[in-house]
Amino acid sequence: MTDASVPTPEPTAEAAPDAGAPDLSIVIASYNSAPWLPTTIGSLTTALGRSSLRAEIVVVDDGSTDDTAAVLAGLAAGSPVPLRVVSQENRGRFLARWEGVQAARAERVLIFDSRLLMDPDAFAYLEVADRGLPAGQVHVGHVPTDPSAPLVGRFWEVPTHIFWGDYLAHPAPTDITPENFDRVPKGTGCLVIDKALFVEACRAAWPEKDADLVSDDTKLLRFVAERRPLRLDPGFSALYRPRITVRGFLRHAYDRGTLFVDSYAGTSALRSAVLIALAVVPVLALLVLLVALVAGLWWLVVVLLALVVLGLLAPAAVAALRRAPGRAVLAYLTYVVPFGAVFWAGLVRGIRVHRSAFSR
Repeated sequence: MTDASVPTPEPTAEAAPDAGAPDLSIVIASYNSAPWLPTTIGSLTTALGRSSLRAEIVVVDDGSTDDTAAVLAGLAAGSPVPLRVVSQENRGRFLARWEGVQAARAERVLIFDSRLLMDPDAFAYLEVADRGLPAGQVHVGHVPTDPSAPLVGRFWEVPTHIFWGDYLAHPAPTDITPENFDRVPKGTGCLVIDKALFVEACRAAWPEKDADLVSDDTKLLRFVAERRPLRLDPGFSALYRPRITVRGFLRHAYDRGTLFVDSYAGTSALRSAVLIALAVVPVLALLVLLVALVAGLWWLVVVLLALVVLGLLAPAAVAALRRAPGRAVLAYLTYVVPFGAVFWAGLVRGIRVHRSAFSR
């Protein structure tokens, strides 16, 4: 259970230059990630070994209840890259990343998800790419889903191909700006950024209550994109290993519904209206269906059910046209009904929790 109390961010003191500081601090927020951590950290050390970067790894154990602590102790003892562990009570990924960045010694950090596998050549590619880019360039990793994942893990590829199909069909180096922000994939699961800029973005999105209910990706990245372009480049990539159980998938969908509201509420009148409509329209449709059933208006029942079926099938058709993998489309068709119910519940929670954002 995440601690509902959220501390106020303390001012970050200006630290004296550290001559021995690494080039890059890799920050991993971990909650019950023991099964993933050995291969995740192994992929990072392998990729670092193919580059000249001096790095450290900082893992924040966010109150894990599995054997994360023992796994990390073993990894730290044998790691070719300095590995430190920061332990805290469970407070959510936002605050775990914050603590990890505060502990980082480098001026540049890589925020890295605990279930990713870094491409072996990613850091070597980054070193070369940075030579032709402005100092302090922010990099967003190209992160495809593991094609060997169980069916439920492929679901999210349908939404991503609907919204970002143009990029996914032909991945190429792309600068993410406010103008194209919603048309390209991005996230904080594989993010290289100056420590000071990340701290500034966190302060701008700082949670007032439960940190688990605050967006730790879209909201932060929108803040950054308004100040400088983010570079999305398929040469800097990692592989995403998704949730592999239906229960975990649905729990995640509920949270994503809430974070979806936090990411978009108040960013424009149209987006706010769409969020409200997504919450209200299903309820109105259900009420009309019940009235039609009671009144014996079978033609209306048939029309409503047909519209529901078409509404559920349309995303699969669009994603298929935009070259989504067949197993991803099958995953969508298999799990869309329970996903829709759980995501809607999370969205309604988000509107309640983040209602003040609609007045911005």
